[in-house]
Amino acid sequence: MSALFEPLTLRSVTLPNRIVLSPMCQYSAIDGVPTNWHRIHLGRYAAAGLGLIIAEATHVSARGRITPGCLGLYNAVQEAGLAAIAADLKAFGKTPFAIQLAHAGRKASTDFPWRGGKPLEGPSAWLTEAPSALPHGDGWHMPAALDEEGIARVIREFAEAAQRADRAGVDVIELHGAHGYLMHQFLSPISNRRNDSYGGSLENRMRFPLEVFDAVRAVWPQHKPLGIRITGSDWMGSEGLEVEDAKIFAAALKERGCDFVDVSSGGISLQQKIVTGPGYQVHFAEAVKKATGMVTMAVGLITEPKQAEEIVREGRADLVAMARALLNDPFWAWRAADELGGDVHVPPQYLRGRQRGVDTPREVQLKAVR
Repeated sequence: MSALFEPLTLRSVTLPNRIVLSPMCQYSAIDGVPTNWHRIHLGRYAAAGLGLIIAEATHVSARGRITPGCLGLYNAVQEAGLAAIAADLKAFGKTPFAIQLAHAGRKASTDFPWRGGKPLEGPSAWLTEAPSALPHGDGWHMPAALDEEGIARVIREFAEAAQRADRAGVDVIELHGAHGYLMHQFLSPISNRRNDSYGGSLENRMRFPLEVFDAVRAVWPQHKPLGIRITGSDWMGSEGLEVEDAKIFAAALKERGCDFVDVSSGGISLQQKIVTGPGYQVHFAEAVKKATGMVTMAVGLITEPKQAEEIVREGRADLVAMARALLNDPFWAWRAADELGGDVHVPPQYLRGRQRGVDTPREVQLKAVR
């Protein structure tokens, strides 16, 4: 049997297979509220036979948004919009639904990527905040360094967003602790130059993201899984975070009841030197898994069924998350099931498209009924 199509249970939630829709920002919300685009974008994956659908980075405050078009979960209107999407996914599919809770920190207040993604100027811009008053790069906003009151506020915002997610019918939460956003900014010595208990040593730099995790875990129902995306490397050599730091951070998360880690990399500095290639980040997930025994998710140019199968079968990671491959082919899991001999859920409306071998459409329908 294909390892990629084996179920995986996290607390009370069973993923039918190991294929995950990675969170992908769509920059199409209005005041943080999802639009019809989100219903179309996420809705097409309800029929795709995936193991888990993770909605894009959903921000816990207006000032935490990357762009004006980013999703939010800090008011009742946003909560209602997310609830409608969650209801659609559950009505027409069998894939659990997750969101990624995030705060962009010093990388907030930028324009849409298709308009260059540069920091906003004038009345459309807003104040950004970070662990230290250090801009992301030349031409970026100077963020306000969070004081202890500000840190406590952001932690409350994460917890309140988690409560909204629960009421909206979300099954799984992934916290965003990577890609140079706020939790990653506290973790990395590149962006954290504090001299208080939130800065300096790795133990101190882990304090804020661990406090966020604890606050969310305290309000998120115990039967629902909670994980986090972490960084395997800043791609800045010994100046930044490296995989050994990821192992230590993941071990601390495991002690607090973290159910999985999604291991990515990069994003903390414009000076990073990333070496890409097929599966270029998988070794980070593998190292964390071996060191901690945690359920891990690998991501990064995983595009082919045999490639994904080998990652899971060889125990390098428990889950594979894909973004561009699933944008290009929403029914990638169908193709993978055919190639690997796995079973995949197909809605009855789409059965005529799932003919195998010499089966006639009628034979396919009868097999599905059985």
